Amino acid sequence: MKHLSVLSVIILLSASLLTAQKKDEKVEKKQKEYEFTDVKILPHTSVKNQASSGTCWSFSGSALLESEIIRTKGDTVNLSAMWVVRNIYREKLEKYVRMHGEINLAAGGSFADVIHAGEKYGLVPEQIYQGLNYGFDSHNHGELDKIIKGFGDALIGVRKLSTAWGNALDGVLDAYLGKIPEKFNYSGTEYTPVSFMKHCGLNFSDYLSFTSYTHHPFYSSFILEIPDNWIYELSYNVPMNELLEIIDNAMNTGYTVAWGADVSERSFSRDIATVPEEKKTEEIGSDQAKWTKKKQETVVEELPNEKQITQEMRQTAFDNYETTDDHGMLIVGTAKDQTGKQFFKVKNSWGNGGKYKGYLYASRAYVQYKTMNIVVHKDAVPEHIKVKLKAGAQSL
Repeated sequence: MKHLSVLSVIILLSASLLTAQKKDEKVEKKQKEYEFTDVKILPHTSVKNQASSGTCWSFSGSALLESEIIRTKGDTVNLSAMWVVRNIYREKLEKYVRMHGEINLAAGGSFADVIHAGEKYGLVPEQIYQGLNYGFDSHNHGELDKIIKGFGDALIGVRKLSTAWGNALDGVLDAYLGKIPEKFNYSGTEYTPVSFMKHCGLNFSDYLSFTSYTHHPFYSSFILEIPDNWIYELSYNVPMNELLEIIDNAMNTGYTVAWGADVSERSFSRDIATVPEEKKTEEIGSDQAKWTKKKQETVVEELPNEKQITQEMRQTAFDNYETTDDHGMLIVGTAKDQTGKQFFKVKNSWGNGGKYKGYLYASRAYVQYKTMNIVVHKDAVPEHIKVKLKAGAQSL
């Protein structure tokens, strides 16, 4: 056997150390999973499924009214989200024509649409008006949305409108969603949409929209500049921490909250929404101790820390189109994870799938950062915030 040269020994030692390093670098890392415990859940109706339709605003707005009916009357009623959609589509197209096409005409909408439609057209139970009149078992509005948009564009392309377009539009809506029920029987009583609305006992002027942005003065109201706010809903503008305080007070006093939020973040899923801090990659040194003293083991990482949200971060994200009016949901309660950190429990309208069967848990940081607006009963607003709004010449 030949003697190894010094150079050969060094090469073999280096190779051995590199092999050890590679083995040690194969340490399995497993992210710790969240474990939630519900703290307080407010009465609300079952999870619905908007399916292939852009009508989350109607489902979540209707869900707010449903929980309010439970709160005020003790009755559980599933309202027809498609009844609202049908009536709003007619008004939305008319405004699109009056604005010469310079306004949004699409499936999206806002919580204000539900309040407006309920007050003007009444309410209908879901079992009376399902809006499935086109051969599908679940909502699928791809065809309908394109027809409505094409209809609107055709109207603004003519010199003078005929007297037939309104009837033509009603024909399209009747064909897809169903004819307007002038009367219907529900639980043994005959109603019209208006009389059923009165039976539900809601006062639509009691519901207020709140947001938090610095391009308008705090404690004033303004038209939130988002494409789906075609109805020009006014929102009260309050500081970010007070927006969160309104939600907290609502939860503590028994009021659910309609929540409009951006859901385009990678940290948003159908199960959870957080704002994790960016991880910094540790630079691996070259000393032998790091190579040889590591143990091969499974490392369970801690739950990620979240960013500290500021008013400036909210504004920047809104101005840069990072926070957009993506989705409407309903905050129905509070929860905590295994470390005691607080979350909100949110009812979604994507069916009963996912880990939490149609619900998700949103961290307080996510709600601070990505809330577009909320709608809540005025009695859920803390008194000191009402005082500030009145001082700012806003009536409640």
